[in-house]
Amino acid sequence: MQDALLALQKYWTDRGCMVVQPFNTEVGAGTANPATALRVLGPEPWHVGYVEPSVRPDDARYGENPNRLQMHTQFQVILKPDPGNPQEMYLGSLEVLGIDIDAHDIRFVEDNWASPALGAWGLGWEVWLDGLEITQFTYFQQAGGLTLDPVSVEITYGIERILMALQGVGHFKDIAYAPDISYGEVFGQSEYEMSRYYLDDADIEVNHRLFDEYATEARRMIAERLPVPAYVYVLKCSHAFNVLDARGAISTTERAKAFGQMRTLTRQAAQLWAERREEMGHPLGVVEPPAAAQLPAELPTVDAPSTLLFEIGVEELPHVEVVRSAEAVREALTTKLAGTRLGHGDITVHATPRRLVLLVDDVQPREPDAERTVRGPRATAAFDADGNPTKAAQGFARGQGIAPEELLRIDVDGVEHVGVVKTDIGRGAVEVLSELLGQIVAELRADKNMRWRDAGLSFTRPVRWLVALLGETVVPVAVSSLSSSRFTRVHRTAQEPEVEVASADGYVDFLDGHDIVLDGAVRREQIIARATELAAEAGGTVDFEGEAALVDEVTNLVEQPNPILGSFAADYLELPNQILTTVMRKHQRYLPVRGADGRLLPNFVAVANGSCDVDLVRAGYESVLRARYEDAAFFWRADQKRSPEQHKTGLAKLTFEERLGSVADRAQRIAGVAADLADIVGLDAAERTTLDRAGELAKFDLATQMVIELSSLAGTMAREYALRAGETAEVAQALAEMEQPRTAGGALPASVPGALLALADRLDSLAGLFAIGATPTGSSDPFALRRATLGVVSILRAFPQLRAVTLKQGLAAAARRVAAQGVEVPEKALADAHEFSVRRYEQQLLDAGHEHRLVQAVLPLADTPADADAALAELERLGDDADFAALAAALQRVRRIVPAGTDAGYDSSRLVEPAEIALHETVDKVAAQFGSDTTGLAEFVGIASPLTGPVNAFFDDVLVMAEDPELRRARLGLLATINSLADGVLDWRAL
Repeated sequence: MQDALLALQKYWTDRGCMVVQPFNTEVGAGTANPATALRVLGPEPWHVGYVEPSVRPDDARYGENPNRLQMHTQFQVILKPDPGNPQEMYLGSLEVLGIDIDAHDIRFVEDNWASPALGAWGLGWEVWLDGLEITQFTYFQQAGGLTLDPVSVEITYGIERILMALQGVGHFKDIAYAPDISYGEVFGQSEYEMSRYYLDDADIEVNHRLFDEYATEARRMIAERLPVPAYVYVLKCSHAFNVLDARGAISTTERAKAFGQMRTLTRQAAQLWAERREEMGHPLGVVEPPAAAQLPAELPTVDAPSTLLFEIGVEELPHVEVVRSAEAVREALTTKLAGTRLGHGDITVHATPRRLVLLVDDVQPREPDAERTVRGPRATAAFDADGNPTKAAQGFARGQGIAPEELLRIDVDGVEHVGVVKTDIGRGAVEVLSELLGQIVAELRADKNMRWRDAGLSFTRPVRWLVALLGETVVPVAVSSLSSSRFTRVHRTAQEPEVEVASADGYVDFLDGHDIVLDGAVRREQIIARATELAAEAGGTVDFEGEAALVDEVTNLVEQPNPILGSFAADYLELPNQILTTVMRKHQRYLPVRGADGRLLPNFVAVANGSCDVDLVRAGYESVLRARYEDAAFFWRADQKRSPEQHKTGLAKLTFEERLGSVADRAQRIAGVAADLADIVGLDAAERTTLDRAGELAKFDLATQMVIELSSLAGTMAREYALRAGETAEVAQALAEMEQPRTAGGALPASVPGALLALADRLDSLAGLFAIGATPTGSSDPFALRRATLGVVSILRAFPQLRAVTLKQGLAAAARRVAAQGVEVPEKALADAHEFSVRRYEQQLLDAGHEHRLVQAVLPLADTPADADAALAELERLGDDADFAALAAALQRVRRIVPAGTDAGYDSSRLVEPAEIALHETVDKVAAQFGSDTTGLAEFVGIASPLTGPVNAFFDDVLVMAEDPELRRARLGLLATINSLADGVLDWRAL
């Protein structure tokens, strides 16, 4: 291990980095060392590499866990500014560690980093070596609350992980640290003793006092304008906090307060550092921005229709951005070409993690010329009585560069004007494309954007090269510091990673010759076909329908799929299936293999990127999965040593939202809301017993080690642990169903107690978060309230037996529980939450393909979604029913004429016309048939249909707005009574 550290140190010093020493107080990561946290601030260049022992008390495991240590070793590199090729430099460093980058599967997989305590965030990747995360690679965007310019590249190596993989050992203790000396022999004792201290023996009162004293000293140093000692004391605060957290001694309120203090102090120290460096005149100099790219003085031309190739080369995109960005550039090119006169054929777009490729067939060599008429003043103002041009005509002619006598007379909407017809000469294709392709690159945006050294650009990952060819001609494109060329980049491990493209024609085949499958659909087909073959070799299959999302993700993580069959020890099948498959999918992106009976087999299919040593990579994949399963088995055993009630006490340490308290507070509210809803519905004794017990244990699994590590197993682990703790199957089921549906369209609860707990969970989020103003805005929905609301609506639609629970009642019940914990819930917040819920229901119906006017008609019933569903189904059934159409038209006639606020009541003795008397008698008969139990559109139509003829006769024979005020009042009251009968059934106006 010491040789690896020396090799990295030499590699990076050979490339211009300084070496500094580990920091002399505990830090949780190399990022926190002032050599990173302070030096990335401001405009000075900074290239550094150093070893950092990183202390994380909460990861203490007494030295028993093979992969978790309270102190692990990082090697930290900062490159400021971004050198333009940091990934290639990084791969070179792996080679000096003895890693054969041609033989291994090395991948850059999206990972966005943030440290709220440091006020820092960045975008980048985890670097995987045969599935094992070995490095964090980040473009810092902000630190200490300050936006960074220039941007720094941070590379953080996990040394123990790398060495375990290189040496083929399964436990950190077995790493060869020096000749004939193991890691365990050097650090085993300290790992155990410090774990004891952090988990069992640290004095809570002393560490609370230390935190406060360190914070006080940090504030004093800031007042003295000494940013370095101020920041040192912030680090000491952070470590004292981490010790207390590992001891379980931090409450929700204390956590929020401590984070706020550390964030504020870090920001103040960072701002002060930046000010001091500026006062000192930036002793290390100032980073100059790269030179802007320039177009040639003369652009080339083409003389025949040609294919356009435009490739935007990027560092590895997040998998979700591959497809989204491809569609975005297609739309941009289509729109921009439509704004020109340049003729062209079909537009095709392809995308991989490293390139967005646009191909346009049959691009014409130039735009056609076009004539346009420029209108001048009216003819009456352009010529005097003698027909001579006036000053107005002369000025217009001069502005158009012609003599006054060349002016034409033109007719504009019947009015004669003077004007001139001009010919716009068509531009050459290269000129047109040069401009608009540059605009496409400059306007690239994603959901999460970053900056790099090229400050004129912003995208989800750095744009590194452009290929622009029209046939065989390079289209010059200059955007910020980037220029187009005919050179593309292929696999970084290729003998020639940069290759020349002769022509735009046949580019898909050209890349295929360099082992890059450009078409995403083809990559997907190849993965499915080969994975099917491999699974069959193991006697199983892959559920590609069930794993469709994972297949899509893997498709967009590779440029050349290379599926590999792997296996794991059958002993691990004793763990619940959901644990095994979650680890495979979430952490490793492996496809599970199942037998004919649907049970898991001890096999998986993983997809490497490009050619590799299959046996070597398979062994790596298996080793990583084995370590993950060992972790899971460790958590599984450890969690079962405590009862669900004991786990639930840990919820007090987990913050839900600062103003809404801890997860324990939230769990208590959920149980209360579920009980309130049960009172409305009325459960039988067995269901009520199940609900009450499940409510007592609500959310307990969120405090288990398994769910803290694998949050997607929430609910699943509640069921598994509850069963093994002796709870009934019904209680265990309800605890699992509380988390359903997990996604839009996902599985819903099957039991009534589970449905009520799931409703209470989501209603609590809606009422509480709307109360404090944490509502979704645009694309921002940090608490997933849209998904929560869809869950509420979906459950109420699926359980007609819960129709007594309306949206308003559910939100009110949740609001009462929130208010009981001291949070004000304004009426407007509840109204907004209700409207938000109705709009989610509306969108759900529209997305399902229901006709817009019918959806609008049933929205007044959306407070009870099951009733609205029934009305919608009845409306669709009655779609071609002439009698219903006539009734609806008659009711709409009534609604149009009755002024708002008219009372539904009248003196029938005032009615005199036969038609109105007949209508009155019919209304009486119809109203008498309505009772308190009258529900639904079908029943309403059956009772109200006799109104159609009398209503129409009334409007044909009777003047509603009679001169006699009493008669007019009676007639309007009669019609208002009809309105009142139809109120709440539908929005008849929508029909």
